[in-house]
Amino acid sequence: MQRPSALDVDRLQRQIIIADCQVYLAVLSFVKQELSAYIKGGWILRKAWKIYNKCYAEIDALQMMHKKRSQESLTSDRANDNHIPAVSLQEEALSRLKGAVSFGYGLFHLCISMVPPNLLKIINLLGFPGDRLQGLSSLMYASESKDMKAPLATLALLWYHTVVRPFFALDGMDAQAGLREAKEILQTKEAIYPDSSLFLFFKGRIQRLECKINSALTSFQTALELAIDQREIQHVCLYEIGWCSMIEMNFKDAYKSFARLKNESRWSQCYYAYLTAACQGATGETDKAQEVFIEVQKLFRRKNNQIEQFSSRKAERFQKEKPTKELCILAVIEVLYLWKALANCSPSNLQQMNQACQEMHEPLTIGLKHLLLGAIHKSLGNSDGAIQFFHLAIKDELSRQNNAYIQPYACYELGCQLLENPETLDKGRTLLYQAKEEFAGYDFENRLHVRIHTALASLKEVVPQ
Repeated sequence: MQRPSALDVDRLQRQIIIADCQVYLAVLSFVKQELSAYIKGGWILRKAWKIYNKCYAEIDALQMMHKKRSQESLTSDRANDNHIPAVSLQEEALSRLKGAVSFGYGLFHLCISMVPPNLLKIINLLGFPGDRLQGLSSLMYASESKDMKAPLATLALLWYHTVVRPFFALDGMDAQAGLREAKEILQTKEAIYPDSSLFLFFKGRIQRLECKINSALTSFQTALELAIDQREIQHVCLYEIGWCSMIEMNFKDAYKSFARLKNESRWSQCYYAYLTAACQGATGETDKAQEVFIEVQKLFRRKNNQIEQFSSRKAERFQKEKPTKELCILAVIEVLYLWKALANCSPSNLQQMNQACQEMHEPLTIGLKHLLLGAIHKSLGNSDGAIQFFHLAIKDELSRQNNAYIQPYACYELGCQLLENPETLDKGRTLLYQAKEEFAGYDFENRLHVRIHTALASLKEVVPQ
């Protein structure tokens, strides 16, 4: 193999950029959580994978060749008592390219880890595997390299540890997993980026996961102010401020944040409108909340988007029927549950939510009420109470008609609770398979399948089949 020339470096750089762009497109597809989007994203990733494999192998071979020649040169120089040369420009260029390809390569593997299990076989048929540990290792290499994408690799790692891991329950019942790694990254980079709105955003995410909601709000608010000319960063900060306010049962501040998002954001306006209406109704402003619930229907545009489908369907009942404060509070708790935010709530706020759910007696909400009560008691550490309410949620047949997701989610939750006890482990495993195989066509099905797959995989590691 010939020595790498400037043309070789430029060609490899261009190929890596093309592959990176394809991975970004795939990420945007996967975020939609739609079947067609997963398939489209898979084909895009196939193209990226081929380029990454080729570039990675070529860069690796060039590095090995350069290392061998450097060692030979070093031996010759020592024999001739010559001065040992510094690191060559060639070596620096190859090291930077390795960092560049490692960023996309690592992000690629994390993308595959986001694909629901029922599509993994299709993904594997497309010709590439998905290795989460390899992805994290490659991103760490990229983040410590001198490539221009090193900061992006750092942000990708923070995103994975503070958003993906808790949301998809990749660590089972451990809601704190990933925080140590995220903290270490922030501590390492804090001096380099002291006024970065994005790093402050992730600091807020860590604080939120640690249930330090007041500190999280301060971080998100500071990040919002620093991102004065970065609208997208402002929007994610506003979103988190809204969530922290919901967690604190501060519905007034929550609906103000979501209302601003509804008016300013170009995406998910239907979803933001639903959150605005639910939080506004929870304050007692039910007339204004009804107006916004009606607006949800007008903003419903992406009919294949699960989040917008959910928002539209939930808001539909309030087009003619005026919402009550109690129903709106229940709607807020439901969203907190579905987005796995109940674990971030303080015991006192969880007790308030418990009381609010106990006071609901409308027949159509019984299944939802029991599911939420089970989740609340689980977050409070009351395993027996959680098991009791999850059992009741599973038995509620009305939920099949009005909230089809309740029974499969209750099966999953009950299964996870039973896995904690060796005496009920087999029953827990059976319930997880029941949740996976006996239900279909409900809200956020793919999301639950990822969590079930993770729970079963963790179980196989502990108890070999």
